[in-house]
Amino acid sequence: YAALNPNMRAPTLKDGATVLWESNAILQYLALQRPDSGLLPRDERARLDVTRWQFWELAHWDPACLIFSFEYVAKAAMNMGPPDMAAITQATPRFESAAKVLDGQLKGRKFICGDALTIADFSLGAWMTLAEMAHYPVAPYAEIKRWYGSLAALPAWQKTLAQAAQPVASAA
Repeated sequence: YAALNPNMRAPTLKDGATVLWESNAILQYLALQRPDSGLLPRDERARLDVTRWQFWELAHWDPACLIFSFEYVAKAAMNMGPPDMAAITQATPRFESAAKVLDGQLKGRKFICGDALTIADFSLGAWMTLAEMAHYPVAPYAEIKRWYGSLAALPAWQKTLAQAAQPVASAA
């Protein structure tokens, strides 16, 4: 696996001679394979807006959600003890700051970059799958809740979550 991904972490995509790691790069590659999908717009300015929001996800949304996800979800899954409430208290302003930006962006828009679903929605929405379990403080952010409700209602989103909930088959 290290030959494919020197980070030794998921995700990694191998498609013929193309090997990519980093989820946003993989999303862009997959969207480019189906240009008519509109998930990565052909128009340069619209495409740059999608890319900007993918970068924002990495720099702001990811770190804002990570502490909550680790403290409430990962620690429970690995029997690492209760959440560190001091870490949660410290992370809350960062989450609120990012959530205000995202909530503001979503006002008057169905999706992150307008009325069309793009890979930016998948990049940012992936974190929201953990919102309830991770106790993200999203209650004041009506636009985020509305937007994620739209994503969660997509048949492909529901199918993916259902598959993710299936137990992993044993290799033995």
